[in-house]
Amino acid sequence: MEEVSKTQNQNISVFMPKEIEENGKVILTEGDVESSGEKFVPEEIERDKELYSRGSTALKEGKVIEGTVIAIHGNDVMVDIGFKSEGIISMDQFSDKTTAIGEKISVFLEALEDENGQVVISKKKADFIRVWDTIREAYDSKECVEGKIKKRIKGGMVVDLMGVDAFLPGSQIALRPVPNFDDLVGKTMEFRVIKLNKMRRNIVISHRIILEEQREDQRKSLLEKITEGAIVEGVVKNITDFGVFIDLGGMDGLLHITDMSWTRINHPSEMVKINDKINVMILKYDKEKQRISLGLKQLVPSPWENVEEKFKQDSKIEGKVVNLTKYGAFIRLDEGVEGLIHVSEMSWTKHVNHPSEILEVGQEIECVVLDVDKENHKISLGLKQLEPNPWEIAAEKYPQGTRVSGTVRNLTAFGAFIEIEEGIEGLIHISDISWTRRVNHPSEFFKRGQKIEAVVLEIDPENHRIALGYKQLEEDPWPELSEKYNDRAETEGKIIHMTDRGVIVELPDGVEGFVPVTQLGKRVDKPQDAFSEGDILPLKVIEFEPTDRRIVLSVNAYFESRDQQDLDRYLAAHPTKTIQLGEVAKVMRSKPKDEDIDK
Repeated sequence: MEEVSKTQNQNISVFMPKEIEENGKVILTEGDVESSGEKFVPEEIERDKELYSRGSTALKEGKVIEGTVIAIHGNDVMVDIGFKSEGIISMDQFSDKTTAIGEKISVFLEALEDENGQVVISKKKADFIRVWDTIREAYDSKECVEGKIKKRIKGGMVVDLMGVDAFLPGSQIALRPVPNFDDLVGKTMEFRVIKLNKMRRNIVISHRIILEEQREDQRKSLLEKITEGAIVEGVVKNITDFGVFIDLGGMDGLLHITDMSWTRINHPSEMVKINDKINVMILKYDKEKQRISLGLKQLVPSPWENVEEKFKQDSKIEGKVVNLTKYGAFIRLDEGVEGLIHVSEMSWTKHVNHPSEILEVGQEIECVVLDVDKENHKISLGLKQLEPNPWEIAAEKYPQGTRVSGTVRNLTAFGAFIEIEEGIEGLIHISDISWTRRVNHPSEFFKRGQKIEAVVLEIDPENHRIALGYKQLEEDPWPELSEKYNDRAETEGKIIHMTDRGVIVELPDGVEGFVPVTQLGKRVDKPQDAFSEGDILPLKVIEFEPTDRRIVLSVNAYFESRDQQDLDRYLAAHPTKTIQLGEVAKVMRSKPKDEDIDK
């Protein structure tokens, strides 16, 4: 016989079977009682049987019943539901995680007895059943319900919704991503029920839907009153390098960095921060693209209104260097007014690669107003104009024809730059280096650092240029040469350079002449086949052009009036260095055959 447990009921001690019942009534036989070894009064047994039976039939599994908290042990709460044993539920099932002994609560009876004879109850399920109809009605009618965010879980938050837990997905919390979910814990908000499943007791809610509806209402209201020039209030939504996005209530507008302040700022964060409420002006509204351009600086008068009167052209003013770029320095002249000193306006004589070579940020300087463009908000400033223009002085000091001395500072393919005085350089073009010689590069005549003399050919102070001449240090020899090297005059020349087209020779007066390859006295493909630099050639002038400084000579013409013996001696002196094609063919014809060698 199964051992029975003893329980106290109305101060009467009885033994009752644990799991013996039929049709909801406990069956207790006399034999069961006798087997316990105890003696009981039959009237007491009948009374206890009646009480037990009456309490058991009143409790139905799957129903919500009332219970009383009778004890609290740590996280366990013991609840009396009027049955033979108490039920135990977790303190976590209480929304505020608090209760007190004697408190009446509703619980859901899941089972009268489990395998251990323990009543199984749930407050959480009872709360769910209690509020289900209300939540269902809110879901059908799309009404808002209030809830308190309890904790953060994976994918979202748990919300106490009328005493039951609902799931708030992270994507349904706000219109924009939430930076820190933990900051929301404990906050009470309004929600919309978007999904229900009674079987799984699953409730999904959204706060974003409410915000979207509010935003759409605000958008419609905004579109009704939006006009260019209107001043509206907005909230800073996002900050970028190029500007700030402002939530105007239903629509976003862009406040570009150039429209934030009349003064220069490096980044929008210097003036605003996220969630700031600011007033802005609507500058432009594109209905088709739904874009709004905003302005902040336009809320105050423009400092450029009287700029032409305040900063007159050619006047000297003071300012502060606020920014340096590769092309110039920006100078703050007044609140909201800046001017630019271009690198070309920083020095009369020095080539400035970067403004930092002369100026630094924060420096207080004096400069000259060169030009004012009020419409485009631009002021051109000059630094070098504080001093006299040395090029104007140079124009008076070095008129055309003046003989000057200087130092070779740079050599290029087209000429040599000569420093006449500090910061003043002139150019000797390659064509002005020699009267008689063909110059391939200035390095044939000059070296860097060399002290030389030159003649001023032309000076342009406006463009800072001086043209110098080196050959002009001497008289032009070509008028005299035209008499000596007239047409058909005979002479001789030394080969100083050879090309495929002919040779350049130096004549006795140091002047150069040109002998075409067809006029070298013998037939060659190129001069190198029979001649070398330094060879002396007998020549006759066949063309003389003093204007172009050009003399063309010929060996052929020289031997026209000479004996054959003279030509033979010339040809013998200049034998062909390479085998010509005709000579190769002749050698091949005269080569013995293999069979002749064998014989």
